Amino acid sequence: MPHTLPALPYAFDALEPHIDAKTMEIHSQKHHKAYVDNLNKALESAPELANQDIVTLLRGIGSVPSTIKQQVINNGGGHHNHSLFWEIMGPKAGGEPTGQIAEAIKEAFGDFATLKTKVKENGMGQFGSGWSWVVFNSTTGKLEALKKPNQDSPLMDGLVPVLGVDVWEHAYYLKYQNLRANYIDAWWNVVNWKAVEAKLLAAKAGK
Repeated sequence: MPHTLPALPYAFDALEPHIDAKTMEIHSQKHHKAYVDNLNKALESAPELANQDIVTLLRGIGSVPSTIKQQVINNGGGHHNHSLFWEIMGPKAGGEPTGQIAEAIKEAFGDFATLKTKVKENGMGQFGSGWSWVVFNSTTGKLEALKKPNQDSPLMDGLVPVLGVDVWEHAYYLKYQNLRANYIDAWWNVVNWKAVEAKLLAAKAGK
């Protein structure tokens, strides 16, 4: 089955004032849609991959034909990254994490403040376009913070993303212009910690 654009789980203006409605509309309906369309187009030449879900496809990137590998990295990564991004945000969210995600953050980083600092450092340190990620490493059993360029997915490295900040300019420029740091600071106000925790628990369970 072709990959499809997921519906946003909230209205375009639901993340106001931190992320504006017009950015959400363009970001989800134009940018994300383009990744999905281009991924499906690339996979037309590799029917043996057509029925793979996006996680399996990215984890097995080494077996993707060289003729379309970069297209799958760019567009498949863009599709999965954005699908996760919409899910881990929400209205009336933010604040301090609680429960098992809070415990995992404390174990890996010491405290939430340190995690926020690392995520911001990675977001600001990513030259050009990319993402600042928090991933689960099944080898260590802990969370890690890292950055990735463009739409490169942590799944390709055997890691499971549970939280990510999109630092491509299209994610923030209408509202924040060149002030990426202000966008990252504001972004914490829309993090849906229950969704992040659910992704962590699924990763720990190997799902």
